[in-house]
Amino acid sequence: MAGTLYLVPTPIGNLGDISSRITDTLNEADFIAAEDTRVSLKLLNHLGIRKPLVSYYRHNVETSGPAIVNRLLEGENCALVTDAGTPAISDPGEDLVRLCAEAGIPVVAIPGPCALVTALAVSGLPTGRFTFEGFLATNKKNRRAHLDALRGETRTMIFYEAPHKLCATLSDLQETFGPHRRVALCRELTKLHEEVRRTTLGEACAWYRENPPRGGVRAGGRRGRGPGGGRPSHPGGGRRTGAPAQGDSGAAAQRRRPPGGPGERPAEERAVSGGAGPEGRGGVTSAPPVIHYRSQTDSIQSQTSPA
Repeated sequence: MAGTLYLVPTPIGNLGDISSRITDTLNEADFIAAEDTRVSLKLLNHLGIRKPLVSYYRHNVETSGPAIVNRLLEGENCALVTDAGTPAISDPGEDLVRLCAEAGIPVVAIPGPCALVTALAVSGLPTGRFTFEGFLATNKKNRRAHLDALRGETRTMIFYEAPHKLCATLSDLQETFGPHRRVALCRELTKLHEEVRRTTLGEACAWYRENPPRGGVRAGGRRGRGPGGGRPSHPGGGRRTGAPAQGDSGAAAQRRRPPGGPGERPAEERAVSGGAGPEGRGGVTSAPPVIHYRSQTDSIQSQTSPA
């Protein structure tokens, strides 16, 4: 009888977000497939769990994937984890899930931390309908084709982006959707220095030119000015989160306050951008962008925040 592949989410910045079911699943698995075994080992040590680790990441899916499937077919249970967040979401885990589905192997997803949902929830942008666009291509032609295809999008759009590429991405978004498109930029979700900046694409470009990002970002946007048609209420359009709040988590901004933990995938960012219908003319209202970013030098220690 075949074993089961468990998709196990890990904290995007706060160790307090680990549920008892996540811990139990990791404990009961025969082995763990990890995006980066070094990062996952730190988490397992924190939980007091000792399990065999195998590497499964973007550059070895063609060899590691079939090897994991063979072990599952032999009856072993595997827990798939990423460095942070939910496996198979903008992640090579989707390929492993496909292989398991083709082989008739059960796949069970454990609910838990997810960057895009966390960022979307705190973005202040429409959440009834949204589209996840992941990372924009680095190739300029493919990147432009992707953005051009979104010009008529009316749902809130969520993108992932890395800190060092944020300014260029904001510039491309502004060129595509205009400077007045509302956007939410979120960084360090679930962590001590979580920040949500709600502004427009034009003001965001100006802000980050003067204040280069140092961490991970999610971004999203909607055509039109901020609430009430005016400018953002804070300089630069940002809203710095205050004292720690209970139940904090993020979707447009991806980190909040409880005790800290391992961060989201190191060089990643997220963004949410909006649709294209005309506002105030009886047309479809477009959705604002949201962006999340995180530090590339975070460790479990630096991500730990006071209770």
